Amino acid sequence: MHDHSLDDQQIDHISQIFKALSDPTRIKVLHLLFQRECSVNEIAEQLNMNQSAISHQLKYLKQLHLVKKRKVKTMSYYSPDDYHVMNLLEQTIEHTKHTS
Repeated sequence: MHDHSLDDQQIDHISQIFKALSDPTRIKVLHLLFQRECSVNEIAEQLNMNQSAISHQLKYLKQLHLVKKRKVKTMSYYSPDDYHVMNLLEQTIEHTKHTS
C-alpha cells in the first residue's frame, strides 16, 4: 500500500482550491475559460460584470495556479492552468446535471 499522507501545506493548498471553487463568479469564469481563452473584457461582457471585478477574480485564480495569462502587446488572455481542477469542476457540473 502506498503512503498517501498529506502535510499541512498540501492540506492548506487543497482547502484554498476548494474555497476558490465555492464562489459562483469564479465557477462562471473557470467554466468559460474551460471552453475558450478570453480577455478580461470578453469575460466581463460574457458574464455581464465589470472589468475590475473580473480582474480581481482572475488575480485570485492566478495565485492558485488555476488560470494562466498570455500577453499579446497590451492585451492579456486567460486560460486554464490546471486541468486537474478543471476536470473536477466539469465532473461536478455533470454530477449536478445527473442528479437534477
